[in-house]
Amino acid sequence: MEIPRRHNLIRALRQTHCSDCALNPVCLPPAIEDGEIQQLDDIISRNRPLARGGVLFHEGMPFDAVFAVRSGAIKTCSSTPTGEEQVTGFYLPGEIVGLDSIGNPSGNYGSTAIALETTAVCALPFDALQDLAGKLPSLQHHLFRLMSSEIRADQQIMQLVGRRTADERIATFLLTLSARYKRRHLSENHLHLPMSRSDIANHLGLALETVSRILTRFQNMEVLKVNGRDVEIANRQRLMELANGDQEIAACNSHA
Repeated sequence: MEIPRRHNLIRALRQTHCSDCALNPVCLPPAIEDGEIQQLDDIISRNRPLARGGVLFHEGMPFDAVFAVRSGAIKTCSSTPTGEEQVTGFYLPGEIVGLDSIGNPSGNYGSTAIALETTAVCALPFDALQDLAGKLPSLQHHLFRLMSSEIRADQQIMQLVGRRTADERIATFLLTLSARYKRRHLSENHLHLPMSRSDIANHLGLALETVSRILTRFQNMEVLKVNGRDVEIANRQRLMELANGDQEIAACNSHA
């Protein structure tokens, strides 16, 4: 029975169109018209889902497309000057992978994208997308907004890693993930983490043991309920306080 179910899933993923996709409100411009959706749908390719660990694109490959995650999750990573892997981001359904490579002077992808679980994507050839965006102002503005969000996310990670304590990094990471779940109309308090503790540690510039210890402490404080990769935010206000550090100092600074 498993094989027919798998084939049915692949067939359903291939046959889904932008107009009837559940992620339509998440990844498409809010003002786009039905006829414009069809034009966008015409340039999209939908291929067989990637298995866990499958590579969507490699760092250094010629850049030719961006990808909308339809199901599953993707992590991106790049090589440091010392040859180590640095996890640069995580992408959930409705989010676009590959935007950071637009305008790369080398003309190549600047990172490697790897499936964290069975993952389906929509491929948008960049040349065709660029041409279409020139004809559809709503799509062009949407792309600008997505690229701006990508830049802000990179800046936030740099600030997070450079200036925050380990507790603040973990709390902020969970709150950010919660906001992304809410945007997809999922529970903002019940999170499934597709990424490993090791990936989280790498992304936040922490040791694996530190991430595990902090999650356990947050659970003992009754801020979180943790069961493997399933995390429930039990006390959002306290988690926000942990993300912001010392609230009294922050309040004094805000009135200075």
